[in-house]
Amino acid sequence: MILVLRGVSLQVPEGGIVALLGANGAGKTTTLKAISNLLRAERGDVARGQILYQGKRVDRLTPNELVRRGIIQVMEGRRCFEHLTVEDNLMTGAYTRRDSKAAVRDDLDLVYSYFPHLKERRTIQAGYISGGEQQMLAIGRSLMSKPRMILLDEPSMGLAPQLVEQIFETVKRLNEDEGVTILLAEQNTNIALRYATHGYVLESGRIVLDGAAETLRNNADVKEFYLGLGSKGRRSFRDVKRHRQRRSLLA
Repeated sequence: MILVLRGVSLQVPEGGIVALLGANGAGKTTTLKAISNLLRAERGDVARGQILYQGKRVDRLTPNELVRRGIIQVMEGRRCFEHLTVEDNLMTGAYTRRDSKAAVRDDLDLVYSYFPHLKERRTIQAGYISGGEQQMLAIGRSLMSKPRMILLDEPSMGLAPQLVEQIFETVKRLNEDEGVTILLAEQNTNIALRYATHGYVLESGRIVLDGAAETLRNNADVKEFYLGLGSKGRRSFRDVKRHRQRRSLLA
């Protein structure tokens, strides 16, 4: 058995945007998959502890049961159905819904209002649209399930800075206008902490720091770890922190 996460404890307040930060391999995606119960598809499981949503334990529910309760994950790498059209991709997001076709159509129009580029390309196969449009499509598809909480995994990956800014602005609008809670796993610390209200730094499967986003933005250890300002090259967050503690004691 390989233990990937160790004692990870975090809270996501309703209506907030929380950033889960860390380098590649820190355990961010595993954390999101543990919450969405997608770990079991990869022969993984939550061995200890529990996951609560609105005060009720949910780590034994199936992924589709979680979607019906309002939790959905937007996977890293977008994961669109390339052979389906943009609109057909969006409609797959409404698969678990049991309300009327009119309600589904209203939500499709809502998605198009947030992502007008998708409306222009609704009849095009998803495999032929750009990476930025595929990221919009992945987020739009999640909205079709009428989520209360979106687990958003590395939305900036492989995108130009201008597109990243556009994606995050839309995520902020969804949070503010639709009341969708966001848990955001992201390597791009600077932009994540600009839009988040709170952040957690994850390293080697453990939470090593957390706090308000503004506090983390101004934290010298976080700056040195993510900007690689150390004279000996990139080091772990813990090494940076210990170095600063030793330097403080000697001062």
